[in-house]
Amino acid sequence: MYEYFCAFIIGIVEGLTEYIPVSSTGHLIIVGNMLHFTGVLADVFDVFIQLGAILSVVVVYRRKFVYMMNTHHWFKKKGASVMNIAIAMFPACVTGYLFHDIIKTRLFGPMTVIIGLVIGGVFMIFAEKMRKKFVIENVDQIGSADAFKIGLFQCFSLWPGFSRSGSTIAGGLLLGISRKAAADFSFIMAVPLMFIACLYDLYKVADLLSLNDFGVLFIGFITSFVVAYASILWFLRFLNNSTLTGFALYRFVVALIALVYFY
Repeated sequence: MYEYFCAFIIGIVEGLTEYIPVSSTGHLIIVGNMLHFTGVLADVFDVFIQLGAILSVVVVYRRKFVYMMNTHHWFKKKGASVMNIAIAMFPACVTGYLFHDIIKTRLFGPMTVIIGLVIGGVFMIFAEKMRKKFVIENVDQIGSADAFKIGLFQCFSLWPGFSRSGSTIAGGLLLGISRKAAADFSFIMAVPLMFIACLYDLYKVADLLSLNDFGVLFIGFITSFVVAYASILWFLRFLNNSTLTGFALYRFVVALIALVYFY
C-alpha cells in the first residue's frame, strides 16, 4: 500500500511542477528521496507519470495539434508548425542523446538539483530584469530563427533542477517574446520531445517491468494527468499579468529546505 501512496503523492508533484518553472525533475528527485521511493520501480514510474503530463498538454492544446497535423501547415515559417517544433527540439535532442548516460548517472541527485534550482532562479530573475520590449505577443508570430534560439535555451533544462519551462520562458523574454507566447510554444514543443525521451527511457527499463507494477503506474499516470491539466490552465492565466520572479524565489526556498534536509 505504501507504494500506492507514494504513486499518488509523486503523481501530484509531477502534475503540479511539470509545466511551471520550478523543475519537476528536481522536485521528483527530492520528494522521491524523502519518501524513500527510489530504485527500479521509481525509475519506471517517473517515465509513466511524465506520459500522463504529456497527455494533459495534448488535451489543453488539442486544436493547435489538430491544426499542426494538417500536412498543409507542416512547413509554415511562423508559429508552432511541425518544422519549427522540429527546429526547436533539435539542440536538446542532440545534447540529450550525447550526454544521456552522464545526465542519468551523475546529475540525478539532491545536490545537483539544489544547484540547478538556484542557478535557474537567478537566470529567471536576470531575464525579467534584462527582458526586451515584447516584439512577439502570440505563439503564431514565432519564426524559425526564434524557435531555434528557444531550443538552445531549452538545453539548460537537461540539468535537473533548472526547469524546461523556466529556461524557455526566461530565454524567450531575452528574445523579446512574451511570457504567454513562450509558454505556449514551450508546452507544445514539450510533447514530442518528452514523448521521445520517455520512450527512450522506457525502452531501457522495459525488461524490469512486471505485471504487479501496473497498479502503481496507473495511479501515478492518472493523478499526473489530472493535476497537470489544472496546473497548465492556472499557469497560463497567471502569465497574463505576472512575472517569473515569484517562482524564482520559491526555487530558492526549496533549495534551502533540500540543503538542510539532505546535508
